[in-house]
Amino acid sequence: MPHSLLTYRGTVYPWHCDHVGHMNVMWYVGKFDEATWHLFHAIGLTPSYLRGTNRGMAAVEQQIFYLRELHAGAVVTVRSAIAEVKDKLLVFSHEMTNDDTNELAARTVLKGVHMDTVKRKSCAFEPAILAAARRLAADGPTTGGSADAA
Repeated sequence: MPHSLLTYRGTVYPWHCDHVGHMNVMWYVGKFDEATWHLFHAIGLTPSYLRGTNRGMAAVEQQIFYLRELHAGAVVTVRSAIAEVKDKLLVFSHEMTNDDTNELAARTVLKGVHMDTVKRKSCAFEPAILAAARRLAADGPTTGGSADAA
């Protein structure tokens, strides 16, 4: 995963596991969600920015690939990368690795839209945020355009 950032480290606890004995899907999503906020913070989508400008991010699509089971006691790391940047949209991915085995346990790809939380409509990112996201973009050229076209 080129241009990736370390965005989460944690542990699988027994209460994260289901009756089959491995981490339940809800906890993969939760750990990926925490990684998302670290990635957003890295490009300037900080809590103070979001609150102070009446902005937010809305997930509009998510795809998850479960590759290896995780059990209680596993220590995991999530690395994240931005794959695509548009004026109102980010496409990014997270990869969760079992630190003991170095195996990729899960991967997710998400699309997030920048929102005006008062108007409840998509809106363009600030130029500084676009620039930071483009610097972190994983591969290939970034594109402009609106989320409506995505």
